Amino acid sequence: MLSCSKCLLPETAEATSFDEAGSCSVCRQIEVRDTQIDWDDRYKQLTELVGQYRDKGLYDCILPYSGGKDSVFQLWYVVRKLGLKPLVVRFDHWFYRPLVEENNTSVFKQLGVDVLNFTPNWHVVRELMLESLKRRGDFCWHCHTGIYAHTMQIAIRYETPLLIWGESLAEYQSFYSYDEMEEVDEKRFNRAMNLGITADDMYEFLGGRVAKRDLYPFVYPPRKELMRIKCRSVCLGSYIKWDTKKHVDIIKSELGWKGQEVEGIPPEYDYEKIECFFQGVRDYLKYIKRGMGRTNHLANIDIRNKRMTREQGEALVREYDGKRPPSLDLFLDYLQLTEEQFLGIAIKHEVSPWQFSPNAVEPGRRMPDMDKWDRTSVPWPNHPGVEIGGKG
Repeated sequence: MLSCSKCLLPETAEATSFDEAGSCSVCRQIEVRDTQIDWDDRYKQLTELVGQYRDKGLYDCILPYSGGKDSVFQLWYVVRKLGLKPLVVRFDHWFYRPLVEENNTSVFKQLGVDVLNFTPNWHVVRELMLESLKRRGDFCWHCHTGIYAHTMQIAIRYETPLLIWGESLAEYQSFYSYDEMEEVDEKRFNRAMNLGITADDMYEFLGGRVAKRDLYPFVYPPRKELMRIKCRSVCLGSYIKWDTKKHVDIIKSELGWKGQEVEGIPPEYDYEKIECFFQGVRDYLKYIKRGMGRTNHLANIDIRNKRMTREQGEALVREYDGKRPPSLDLFLDYLQLTEEQFLGIAIKHEVSPWQFSPNAVEPGRRMPDMDKWDRTSVPWPNHPGVEIGGKG
């Protein structure tokens, strides 16, 4: 399988191309970030932008927040550096680890912010998880669409037109490049977030098992409503140079934010994706489909930022990527699947030329806080089975 000549990104990665020298499009975007962007001018643009919205309503902006490293840095930057009053909006996907809640309480108290928390119906969520797993090999449709669509709905309800998100997609993927000013709009939502499935599509797919009104949190709001409030939805990473490791150092020293080990990645990356206890399953799925896990992703970031050699990255990938996460057992209980059914679904979504070998998989390490993860058992009498559109 072909991979980038500079980092380790494989040809199976989504929305990636390679130039004649074998360099991937993400590495080229980072070169643009480091050599062609006038970040002083971008910061000036940011201060001019927020100046238009300051003290105009109940809040200066909406800030989407998960409690992971990026959203904590966003919030710290918006409050402490820009001096704004944000409304913090959380979309609870049901899988927060206990440390995340502890971190959040501390961060919210220190920064002095109002917080809205929304948790969708669990019966609806598990239907959506299973359906998107079957159709796209990705169970996170409810999380990604909910975070973006519901937060935009809140902007309308609170008449707060400015939304400030985190890093630009150009940092990790090639849906956008650093030489364009990325807006977090419906085009981006459909291109990179909803897996090509709208809430109306999902309603049809579920065949009446979920009411249409139960899917409203996942519906992107009408354009005319967003235009009415003159909505601007921007990435902080389009205006300040993004550097995750530096940002983590800031939130640890300024807010006492705590990291935690995550399944399938080296312990030194204790800041990465700690906000979901199914992150290991998500990364394992990606490995089954594309032959790359999160260690590949993290090594690539360090290679592009000249903090790691390609050879060092390869060694980490060999040690950590592709292990079976112990959290898979809990995931299978939640969706009432056998492991054979799970693998059967996942392998259907393999991206050529990668070929997954189930017999070569080794067990991953158990996380110390797993006993504290929610194990509430809820009956599912009308389970739809594993075949699309019916039992199986």
